[in-house]
Amino acid sequence: MKDRRPGPHDQADSVANWFEPAAVEPDEKIQHSLFGEILDWMLAPLLLLWPMSIAITYLVAKSIANQPFDHTLEDSVTVLTQQVKEVDGKLVKRLPGSARDILRSDDVDSVYFQILGQSGNYIDGDRDLPLPPDEGQYRAGIVNFRNDNLHGTPIRVAFSYVILAEANGDQPRRALVQVAETLDKRAQLANEIIKGVILPQFIILPIVLALVWFALARGLSPLAQLQERIRARPSDDLSPIDSGQVPEEISPLVRSLNDMLARLSLSIEMQKRFIADAAHQMKTPLAGMRMQSELALRQTDQDEIHRSLEQLAKSSEAATRLVNQLLSLARAENQPQTGSQFVLLDLSELARGGVQDWVQASFVHRIDLGFEQPIDPVIISGNPMMLRELLSNLIDNALRYAPPGGSVTVRVRAAAEHAIVEVEDTGPGIPQGERLHIFERFYRILGSNTEGSGLGLAIVREIAQQHGAEVDVLNNPRCAHPKLPGSLFRLTFPLQTGAALDKNER
Repeated sequence: MKDRRPGPHDQADSVANWFEPAAVEPDEKIQHSLFGEILDWMLAPLLLLWPMSIAITYLVAKSIANQPFDHTLEDSVTVLTQQVKEVDGKLVKRLPGSARDILRSDDVDSVYFQILGQSGNYIDGDRDLPLPPDEGQYRAGIVNFRNDNLHGTPIRVAFSYVILAEANGDQPRRALVQVAETLDKRAQLANEIIKGVILPQFIILPIVLALVWFALARGLSPLAQLQERIRARPSDDLSPIDSGQVPEEISPLVRSLNDMLARLSLSIEMQKRFIADAAHQMKTPLAGMRMQSELALRQTDQDEIHRSLEQLAKSSEAATRLVNQLLSLARAENQPQTGSQFVLLDLSELARGGVQDWVQASFVHRIDLGFEQPIDPVIISGNPMMLRELLSNLIDNALRYAPPGGSVTVRVRAAAEHAIVEVEDTGPGIPQGERLHIFERFYRILGSNTEGSGLGLAIVREIAQQHGAEVDVLNNPRCAHPKLPGSLFRLTFPLQTGAALDKNER
């Protein structure tokens, strides 16, 4: 093996679950029910808004109950103010006893009234009735309302000021008239309104919950029907699911399933074709081995027996190589895609070790096997075993197609942000139209007499894809022979710039 080194210029849950504790499970093991989650989001606001509705209804009922009784108090105050007059500077009230009895006549509430003069002097009525706050802010002739307490009992008070007389330059003199009553009738009316509103809700709410449950179950029934149709399909039926029978919201899910089924069908077809091709390829060396072994058993001439055994050995070698390549391809296809088994490695050192493995084979083929290694390490991230397999298949392919006396060169270099491996030979080259097919499994170029299984380059492509590398097939620019243009396989890997290898990794 010649070691040629280039110069520096070559480098560069649901509502029911709320009331019982649930076991704590890891997030990845918790299965969420779509039915329960939608039901929770629909019923939770309903159950939370119901008490708020009751509270608001109670406040509205109290406001409604106040209005008719406030009108009655207002009328009473108006009547009293009409009975208050000032005669000769003296306040006079004209309220007969019968009118007083009518004013106080109430079977439920206690009614109070009071008439006070300008200086707050008592004129008539109940002396204990509290005075309104901030008397100066109220206009005369307008009935005002307030809530107050009398002897610890809440009352509703209507009051108004009456203008007695006006003197030039003097403030007008006013009298205060108040009528109050307790709140029993108002509370009774508010309770009746609440009962009239709340009791129907207790009947309607269970009906609403049942309708929500029924509507949700009916809305999700297409999912159950889709599940039944999928379960009823035979195990080998990978045909697309009919998306015309599902709602619009489920159509994206069905399309995704159909895409997955199409990929799965393609994968199964490829596996079937691979198994069929592998069985066909295995049948040839096995049939040859059986024929040679039967022939050797029938021969008595030692030379003939020896020739049969040699052919048997070649057939077993071809079968062994085919089996090893099948295992290598299966191993490459089943490597993890996440790169978790990748390590930083020096591509030039790995390539040097791979070339050394083929030195003896190059002597047998009478091929000049060379290696060009850069001065500095070329660091990439990859799986050393798989990359060694990739390089081994490229070198084996080059040695098989290069004529005796020819050369095969493996070159490693860095260019910009990429690490490049090149394997060039001086063989017959690969026609332009064949370069898209040579990476297919068991594909052989017509007219080539070289032995092989057609799996080596398929393994190269699979491992390259695992490492995010690109594979290019070119003519060898260093070949001058018109009938032997040679081949150049170039693999371009992402370069790990700034990465350093540990001593144990080298």
